[in-house]
Amino acid sequence: MTTLTASTPRAHAPAHLAPAELWFVCGSQHLYGPETLEHVARNAEEIARGLHASDSVPVGVVFKGVMTTSADIRALCLQANADPRCAGLVLWMHTFSPAKMWIGGLSALTKPIAHLHTQHGRDLPWADIDMDFMNLHQAAHGDREAGFLHTRMRLERKVIVGHWTDPEVQARLGVWARAAWAWHDLQGAKIARFGDNMRNVAVTEGDKVAAEMRFGFATNAHAVGDLVERVNLVTNADVDALIQTYLDEYDVAPDLLPGADRHASLRDAARIELGLRAFLDEGGFVGFTDNFEDLHGLKQLPGIATQRLMNDGYGFGGEGDWKTAALVRAMKVMAHGLGGGTSFMEDYTYHLEPGRHQVLGAHMLEICPSIAHGKPRVEVHPLGIGGKDDPVRLVFDARPGAALNASLVDLGGRFRLIVNTVQSVEHPDLPNLPVARAVWEPQPDFKTACAAWIYAGGAHHTGYSDVLTPEHLEDFAAIAGIELVTIDEGTNLRDLRQSLRLSDLYYALAQGLRA
Repeated sequence: MTTLTASTPRAHAPAHLAPAELWFVCGSQHLYGPETLEHVARNAEEIARGLHASDSVPVGVVFKGVMTTSADIRALCLQANADPRCAGLVLWMHTFSPAKMWIGGLSALTKPIAHLHTQHGRDLPWADIDMDFMNLHQAAHGDREAGFLHTRMRLERKVIVGHWTDPEVQARLGVWARAAWAWHDLQGAKIARFGDNMRNVAVTEGDKVAAEMRFGFATNAHAVGDLVERVNLVTNADVDALIQTYLDEYDVAPDLLPGADRHASLRDAARIELGLRAFLDEGGFVGFTDNFEDLHGLKQLPGIATQRLMNDGYGFGGEGDWKTAALVRAMKVMAHGLGGGTSFMEDYTYHLEPGRHQVLGAHMLEICPSIAHGKPRVEVHPLGIGGKDDPVRLVFDARPGAALNASLVDLGGRFRLIVNTVQSVEHPDLPNLPVARAVWEPQPDFKTACAAWIYAGGAHHTGYSDVLTPEHLEDFAAIAGIELVTIDEGTNLRDLRQSLRLSDLYYALAQGLRA
């Protein structure tokens, strides 16, 4: 068999990003003889090469040969399980491939699968079709045989239909590949939780054991003192270098410039960033949380530090919200190379003018500059809570355009992912609001969207993205085996509430005691 080299990332990769590739696997059988199988292998490899070369598919596609026996299929699936680069399998039946021989392998497989229902040639050569042609090109019913078995085995998968050169087919495979990559990245990932969650808050709590069983990432607490030790090791020379980066990349407020009255605050913020970055890098963490109620030894709540770390692909959750930190990381991986931005976000307050209902999203400090419209400004202002020095932060408005908010919640017996499509809009100046912010109009309308969000149990913390689509999150939820609630232009409250009731019953029966 021929192996293709996985493609390299097309943009700066998020920190500690797991390398990934997809395995393209073709099904057939020995019934057709060696000559036909040689044709099958050539055609399948051509498809794999085409998908590998597609700009829509963010990772390499590796052709893994034609599977014709139960033993070969099982061996391949076990190999996929053990390979640290394999993020998922793309299955295609070139001919009829009796599906019973796939049972052993698919029963053992732990990697996600996409079923590509395609065929080698786009157009039929009407005048030349004979039985040799028919025996060779049988995906129309070979894939249906496979589909029956996948359904019979209750396998979660994505089915993509159309010719493999079709841009829409490649785009849909690319969406699934991004979700599979995000899932792959979470396996064995670590979230650092500095301190606990904000006292008496319900939605930032959750079962970290269940989360590791379900999603593959571990969340472990680290004392703020451990972070402080690393911050204190930062040299003045490194602080000087980072200050220069701030000056080069942002519009720095005059009172923070070298020699100005509050420049010491900027140096403190830079020292915190360097210490936090070193702690995360040395520990191999992909995300973190902090809590303004637990800052012992830090001079200020990390503001610009958190914002810049998110911009480099780290997940983050405020007030100890580890579920949102993991979700933001997954969304960062899904969005890698697409342009646009993804950030931690919070629904903060509303504009309720008749006919123009809007949400003002912000947080105390920690909004990622990847969603910024224009050049961020570095400022320092009082926080008002936490009892620490005034923290430095990046202040900006979010880009207008289509976006979404996503929330991962623990319902006590299962996890639910809630997604709401929104339209980020231009808004009046906010000269006295000293934090980064976004203003959006939720779909289908403000009243329906907010009621649906509350009925579904969505949190006030979210992952916000102006580049991902609901399909990315839908594929991720399917791979993770969790419930998805989508609130969009087609949402009807009566139907949504009934769906939520039925979901309670379905997941209780489907997941049982192992939720």
